[in-house]
Parts: sequence; structure tokens; C-alpha cells
Amino acid sequence: MKKRILSAVLISGLTLNAVSGLQVVSATDYDSKIANQENIIDHLTTEQAQAQAKVTAVQKQVDSLQAEQEKLAAENKKLEAESEQLAKDIEVLSGKIVARSKSLENQARSAQKNNTATSYISTLVDSDSLSDAISRIVAMREVVSANERMLEQQKTDKEAIEEKQIKNQEAINTVAENQATLAENANALNTQKAELEVAQLNLAAELATAQDEKSNLLAAKSAAEEKAAQAAAQEAAARAAAQETARQQQASIQTAQQVVSTIAPAQPAAPAPAPAPAPAPANNTAATRSVPTQTASPTVNYSGNTYPVGQCTWGVKSLAPWVGNYWGNANQWGASARAAGFTIGSEPVVGSVAVFPYDGGGYGHVAYVTGVQSSTNIQVMESNYAGNQSIGNYRGWFNPTTQSVYYIYPY
Repeated sequence: MKKRILSAVLISGLTLNAVSGLQVVSATDYDSKIANQENIIDHLTTEQAQAQAKVTAVQKQVDSLQAEQEKLAAENKKLEAESEQLAKDIEVLSGKIVARSKSLENQARSAQKNNTATSYISTLVDSDSLSDAISRIVAMREVVSANERMLEQQKTDKEAIEEKQIKNQEAINTVAENQATLAENANALNTQKAELEVAQLNLAAELATAQDEKSNLLAAKSAAEEKAAQAAAQEAAARAAAQETARQQQASIQTAQQVVSTIAPAQPAAPAPAPAPAPAPANNTAATRSVPTQTASPTVNYSGNTYPVGQCTWGVKSLAPWVGNYWGNANQWGASARAAGFTIGSEPVVGSVAVFPYDGGGYGHVAYVTGVQSSTNIQVMESNYAGNQSIGNYRGWFNPTTQSVYYIYPY
């Protein structure tokens, strides 16, 4: 580097001498200029080394943030696949639990109606022989054993579905946390990239030999510094906006709960002989509107709120504490609610949860019903609707049947 600059100095000196009439420069003057130029070169070399070190440091920060972004994106993809599989498993287990519950209830109802104990005694008394009585006892034992196995399997499946629900909710929450981190890192990454551009331009300015080029680079550096300041301001604004959103979300919970407290809670429907319809139709057509009767005592969970803050599931859980904590994404709530013993139907009731299984970009959407004029005119309170991350009534009166919808009742 010193040799190149020295050559440039010598050439410049020769050119100036030619223009000025080939003036003769004494050895002392020449040595003095060389020494002066060496001092300038040494000074520039030190500044270049410092600028290069800053470029290297900032580049490492940018590379680190980019690697973290890629890692989080890959983890989200994996977790979403796991959540999808867990949702399928929960749906299967839920179906088995509901079917087995109905079978056990039918057996219990039949035993109560037919007085099973008397029926068993009559069966033994009416035996034609001792061998026939023994055969009948063995058969009755087989029936009892089958029921015991069914009850044991019911217990096992309920434990399995609870474990899968917790894992599913943990995966969903991790995805939400990762998405928040990705957004935060994106702002920081923009700031670091802007700072990197400043450092790179600063290095280029230090390396420049021509004063006009250096001035241009310094102007570019000034613009880059302004850009970096704007990026930092945007990052600070994004953080402030996130804090304000959190404050609004907390305030919306209190406001919404005050509104809900003035609404009469939903009451169970009168008993009906027909079984409950499926929670979500296979296509987007509306199901037959009826409120089925309760078939099992629901499992109620009034503790905490494990759903991602700002999501529709978080909003409904904030207003309906009876909703389970690990029911997954909105389109998975039907299976989880049925497994917990809650009633599903197609008629809106104040205090019920409206489920739109095909909304929300494939994840579904849930809302808390606060007003009902008819099955085609209701009001709800909800979160994560039209970009709103707080709980509120954003639609007024509207027709829910323009898309597929069903309801989870709190009994």
C-alpha cells in the first residue's frame, strides 16, 4: 500500500515539475516531502484499520441476526407441521371419546331401565342346568370385563388427548413468540444493515485519495447516517407501538369483561331426543340450526389464559373462563370442546362461543356471542379481527351464516 501511494506521489511531483518548467528540487526538499507523505500514509492506514474493524464487527451482527431469522423460520415451519398432526390426533381421540361416552351412557340408561341386577338373577334362575348357569355367568363376566376395558380405554384416551392438547398449545404459543421475535429482529436487522452501510462508506471515504471523491463519499455517508437514524427511530416506534398495543389489550379485557358481566348468561336448552350434530360441516354450507342437549358433564377450567396475546383464542378465553386452556387453534376448538363434554350446536346463544372453522387463513376464528336477535343477526366481542389485537365489538349486528359457523355452549 505504501509503495503504491509513494509511486503516486512521485508521479504527481514529476507532473508538477513538468508544468512549472521542469524546476529542480533539491534532495533535502524531496526527502522532506516524502517524510511528510509517509506521515499522511501512516495516519490513513490507522484510520483504515479502525474503519475495517467496525465494518467487520457490524457485519458479524448482521450475519448473526440473519442466521437467527432463518433458524426461527425453520422452527416455526416444523412446529406448525407438528401442530397440524396433533390436531388430527386430537380429532380422532375426540371422536372415540364421544362415541364411547354415548355407548356407556346408553348401557347405563338400559341397565337402569331394565333393572340389570334383577335381570342377572332371573337369568341364573331360568338356567336349564348347572352347565347352562355356568355358561351364563361366564357370559355376564365377559360383558362386565368388556365394560371395564372400555372405561379403562376411555381414561387412557382422555389422558392422551389432554397431553396432545398441551403439546399442541405449546407449539402454537412458541410459533407466536417466534413470530414476535422475527418481527423485532427484522427492525433490529434494518438498523444494523444501515449502520453497516455507514461503516462501509466511512471505510471507502478513508480509502479515497481524491478529495472530490472523498467529499462525495462523505455526503453518501451523511445520507446513510440519516437513514440509520430513521431506522433506529422506526425500531423505537415499533417497540413503543408494541407497548401501547399491550396496554390497549389489557384495557380491552377489563372493558369487555364489564360489558359481558351485564349480559345474562346462556341457559341450557330443553332436553331433546336427537343427538348433537357434527360441530363443523364438511363443506361451507350452514348446518341445521338446533341446540342439542348436553350428553356429558363438561370439564371446566377457570385457570389462567395460555393462548397467544392478541389472538382470537386469547380474546375468547379472557371473556369465557370456562373455555379450556389447551384447545389449540380456533379450528381445533370443536374437537377439544366435545372431548371436554361441552355441547356443540348451530344456533347462536348469548354467552356461547361462535366458531368459524374456515376463517383466519386456515386457522379458524372464534368470537364470544354477546347479543342474538336471530340465527342470522348477532353481535360478538372478539380479538384479532380486521387487524385489531384488542378485544372489542368490531362488527355490530351481522349475519354469521354468510360462512360456515357453529357454536360451543357453556354447559
